[in-house]
Amino acid sequence: MAITSAICNSFKVEILTGTHNFTASSGNTFKLALYSSNSATLSKSTTAWAAASDPTADPTDTYEVTTTGSGYTSGGNSLTSTTPALSGDTACCLFASTSWGSTASFTARGCLIYNSSASNKAVCVVNFGSDKTVTTGTFTVEFPAQTAGNAIIQIA
Repeated sequence: MAITSAICNSFKVEILTGTHNFTASSGNTFKLALYSSNSATLSKSTTAWAAASDPTADPTDTYEVTTTGSGYTSGGNSLTSTTPALSGDTACCLFASTSWGSTASFTARGCLIYNSSASNKAVCVVNFGSDKTVTTGTFTVEFPAQTAGNAIIQIA
């Protein structure tokens, strides 16, 4: 069990069948769920976000951040995307930064980006490299530039 950064294999097939639309104005709704421990099982084999059986448990059975007094809502935040663009010969996606309010208190080790418009199908997994903790503050996830070699989602 571990969080392994990767574009999900199921996503690679689903983009060829038109399951995911990243267009800013008329696309699908993508969300980012946070996970509290490297004990979460997230990798290229992840196919969908799954709700914890008890989102108030600490830890939850999926290791998603608990909702109890943390300022976190099960399923995470909706993401705002820009329209995909080419950077050289690489198609790239970009999401705006997303934050959990000024009273957030939790630890996150990684995240899952998924498409809540398409049965919560997984897009990619990110391991933050170490635990990131916020105590009565704002927790923000920032995304890299929409350029080849940097974008969080890119097809070369």
